[in-house]
Amino acid sequence: MTGRFDAVLFDCDGVLVDSEGITNGVLRDMLEDLGWKLSPEECMRLFVGKAVKDERALIERRTGRPLTEEWFVRFRERRNEGLIARVQPIPGAVEAVAALSDRFRGRIACCSGADRFKVELQLRKCGLMEYFEGRVFSGHETPRSKPFPDVYLAAMEPLGVRAERCAIVEDTVTGVTAGIAAGATVFGYSPAEAGHDAPAALLGAGAAHTFASMSELPGLLS
Repeated sequence: MTGRFDAVLFDCDGVLVDSEGITNGVLRDMLEDLGWKLSPEECMRLFVGKAVKDERALIERRTGRPLTEEWFVRFRERRNEGLIARVQPIPGAVEAVAALSDRFRGRIACCSGADRFKVELQLRKCGLMEYFEGRVFSGHETPRSKPFPDVYLAAMEPLGVRAERCAIVEDTVTGVTAGIAAGATVFGYSPAEAGHDAPAALLGAGAAHTFASMSELPGLLS
């Protein structure tokens, strides 16, 4: 297809859309209602890159209260309201995705640990859905979510690509771990606001390269 790679697989939150602060703000408020008070930084450290449903045991242990299905429904409703009102694309993401979609002839996919409704809502809101139509994969629909590789493996089969010919773009240690477990080459997006330790953490998890601006990505994959 082109160079070392035949396909590019993107994480969604924090890579394509600037949603982590919105979602984690809702989660932090709702955890405080349960009696677990966290700073914004603590909440991001504990939950970024992870599906809230997979952290149920931790939340129940720290709050001493069971998480009901009604709680999860309220969380998703409040989260979606915040995303509809405020989510924006990561700077340069739309342009990078458009360029790579053209170069790889549509052989790109969005592979997220989040539920499909959230992923597709965000892609539509940020002008990205046209590039990923029919190629959105949710960890809620695989046996295991990240850090396991299932969602990435699920995308490779319909794209008809081998893992060693896939580039994966991630921004968290959890996601990089999933991409490496899938057998792909992972590029770690680490903007300046992520902190000076973030690139080392991604490299330590197995990322082949880190980069600070989405505008760099097409060149890295050339």
